[in-house]
Amino acid sequence: MDSLGLFILLMSLCFQWTTAPTAEEVTWTYTGLVGQSEWSTYFPDCGGTSQSPVDVVTTQTKYDPSLIPLTPLGYSQHGNKPFTLYNNGHTAVIELPDWMGLGGLPWLFTAVQMHLHWGSGGPSHGGSEHTINGLSADAELHVVHYNSELYPNMSTAMTQRDGLAVLGILIVTGEETNPAFNNILNYLSRIRHADQKVSIPAFDVQSLLPKDLSRYYRYNGSLTTPPCYQSVIWTLFNERVQISKAQLLKMETILYSSKAEDPDRMLLQDNYRATQPLNHRVVFASFSAESGKELSSGEVTAIVIGVMCGCVGLAVIIRFIVKTIRSTSSWDVLHSNRPAPMSRMKEPEKGKKQDMALNSTSEAEKKEEPSPSLQTEP
Repeated sequence: MDSLGLFILLMSLCFQWTTAPTAEEVTWTYTGLVGQSEWSTYFPDCGGTSQSPVDVVTTQTKYDPSLIPLTPLGYSQHGNKPFTLYNNGHTAVIELPDWMGLGGLPWLFTAVQMHLHWGSGGPSHGGSEHTINGLSADAELHVVHYNSELYPNMSTAMTQRDGLAVLGILIVTGEETNPAFNNILNYLSRIRHADQKVSIPAFDVQSLLPKDLSRYYRYNGSLTTPPCYQSVIWTLFNERVQISKAQLLKMETILYSSKAEDPDRMLLQDNYRATQPLNHRVVFASFSAESGKELSSGEVTAIVIGVMCGCVGLAVIIRFIVKTIRSTSSWDVLHSNRPAPMSRMKEPEKGKKQDMALNSTSEAEKKEEPSPSLQTEP
């Protein structure tokens, strides 16, 4: 190859290197050219061995009695300063004030933001990122914190193995509206397009969480979106939170992943990542299999009714037995104090026989005596 050809080749290679997009410049999506299957090409950590989300197989979890209940710090102290809600093209994000934090972990973690993941087919069609025993919920809420005890900010912490702590709350649908989630859903119409932001009234963040914060699953994983840093201590609560079908519908159909100026609008749907292999990781549980069994309201009602019916039935049986015993005892006492019926009947018969015997004797004696009228004189 002559010098001119070599020069042209080098120039073309340099041009390619300088024009190749960096990870920060790549616009990733959940499906399409830079969809989930392509994330690791542009974001190497997305192909790591400790990725999230995962499927929690409850029979393979390990009970860890050292896992204490989590303590939300300042979640209810929202103050007067409004929250910021924005559409980042992938989800709806609520920025959280830095006075909110999380206790119950080896270090103090400071809240940063929370966001949602959902599907597109309504109830029972999936939408959560984590699954339990292969079953997904209708949506999932993530509350993100960084390790403020070891690192100065979120940017630094997110690249460290112990840098982040994320709460995962599985969301299911029912008949009743959840007022707490309306603090977010009622304002989604103001951020319909990507990059739009709005200030919303502050509210009690703890009202979004399950009531029972003591039963959860814990494992080491990653961010579920690029760059997929494997720096997250995950806490997935066992108890689900319920919203109404109308609330889920609003979540699934009101936002766009496209910008307002884009000619083609694209609904923001199915923004959840597929579950990733555990790769020999252990999922720990803060509760044993027996104590962790969750009963539905119908099961609880059935148990209560069953116990009540059992108690009533037992009371009826005991009453019947007691009544029978008392009746039997009374009859035995009465029977023992009364003369035998046969004795009273035999006495008259005996007297009657004696009278008949006497009468017979008298008749015989009368026959043996001579009649005075028939006697002769000597």
